[in-house]
Amino acid sequence: MAIGVPNQYHPDWSGTVVGIDVGGKRKGLHAVALTDGKYAARCVTPDVVELAAWCRGLSAAMIAVDAPCAWSVDGRARPAERQLMERGIWCFSTPTRQRAIEHPKDHYGWMLRGEALFQELWQTHPVRLPSPGLQCSFETFPHAIAWHMTFGKAVASRKRPERRALLEAAGVDRAELKNIDLVDAALCALVAHQAARGAALLAYGEPQTGFIVVPALTASTDTARS
Repeated sequence: MAIGVPNQYHPDWSGTVVGIDVGGKRKGLHAVALTDGKYAARCVTPDVVELAAWCRGLSAAMIAVDAPCAWSVDGRARPAERQLMERGIWCFSTPTRQRAIEHPKDHYGWMLRGEALFQELWQTHPVRLPSPGLQCSFETFPHAIAWHMTFGKAVASRKRPERRALLEAAGVDRAELKNIDLVDAALCALVAHQAARGAALLAYGEPQTGFIVVPALTASTDTARS
């Protein structure tokens, strides 16, 4: 079962956060920065070093990443993924690192890229459960975000209109979000913004194989407004 992340709400918090959608070699990395909950900038690059430097250049308080922050230890889905699926939230199952490396068609290349990104960010933004005032990175998942923000009504096949509507309701300008990867990055950034303000969050998983952080079911899109 997901655990509540104990935060104290600070509605007047001001600062910049980043959300990142991690793709494979062809798609690359898509990032969106929000400042005070509003669209600020975007970055599209195949290079994790470049992206990490971009995040630091923005003085990002928190970075929410759509990629596994740890590997399976037994070849089964991680506890975080099993807990999501028990609630009816579909998600990928993360393999062991060895399985990811050995896959003949680079099926898990995006997960390896996510690992490289977390490692590049570690010096300034180590992976942690988010808490106001803590500079960190953490794992999140757009479909689970949408599911929680719609109180279990999100449908993956309608992700484009649904996720854009959630951003609109939160006051995020979508003009520069030209594709679903940037939309997903902005949705991740929205969770980072909520985390930085101390809004109610849930964390699926456990320390060894990582947590997936999402808005609490009791939260509404209004919690993201400035």
